[in-house]
Amino acid sequence: MVESTAAVSEWRIGEFDVPGYLRAVGVEPGPANLDLLERLHRAHVFTFPFSNVEVLLGDHPGVKPANVHAQLVERRRGGYCFEHSQLLAAALETLGFSVRRALGRVRGVDSPRTHMTVLVDVDGARYLCDPGFGFSVTGPISLADGAARYEGDRVFSVGRIDDEGWPLWAFRRGDALEHVLDESTVHAVDVEMGHRKTSTDPTSVFLNHLMVMKHTPEGHITVTESGTTVRAPGEPTAQTSLEPSHVVNKVREVGVTLTDREAKRLTEIVERLRD
Repeated sequence: MVESTAAVSEWRIGEFDVPGYLRAVGVEPGPANLDLLERLHRAHVFTFPFSNVEVLLGDHPGVKPANVHAQLVERRRGGYCFEHSQLLAAALETLGFSVRRALGRVRGVDSPRTHMTVLVDVDGARYLCDPGFGFSVTGPISLADGAARYEGDRVFSVGRIDDEGWPLWAFRRGDALEHVLDESTVHAVDVEMGHRKTSTDPTSVFLNHLMVMKHTPEGHITVTESGTTVRAPGEPTAQTSLEPSHVVNKVREVGVTLTDREAKRLTEIVERLRD
């Protein structure tokens, strides 16, 4: 499956500096095979944090390709699904992969389509890549009913469900439903609308909580307005409460670049979120 020339143009992949991205993640280009897909997905989620800091600060530049590249690769601000998935999709297309962008609903079918993933066809099989969910897979998982991916003591799985007869894919971490997605066509304007919903709706979780996450060689860390949660394979989940200024220090340690002025603003926001 190859998207039409119009669709590729619509996604403006030429605005991404893919060689610069590959240098940032430390991956050499090569044949468009499953090995490269695995290495690139893993390198991406270990390099760029999931972050809603830009939304909380109130000056998000938007999710057009040039803005996405500047935010993640150049400014190292982190981002969420609309940014991560666009960046990974552009890199994969440039490297010769057959790519389809997909939207999904977080936690259940009654949620809006505000999550973006990347579907990649390799050697006659389709794979789900999920670089922008925060605490998700570190590599591709087969988009097939009953497929599973084991990472340490966690299992991620994909299965078929339907919504009033419309076929969907359910993506689970253990027994928890993370999101459901379909394979209908996605246009760039859909991503812009999803971003507008998540970044400006007063009820959006991204405006009411700090959420910064990163995969690390030791496991996975989540930073919220309350403190940190660290999950390491084979170890009990460790939660630590932190003062607001220490929360912001952790945000920086995870890999979100902040000026001192921005760090001060974020500290004030964290204090407000804790009230």
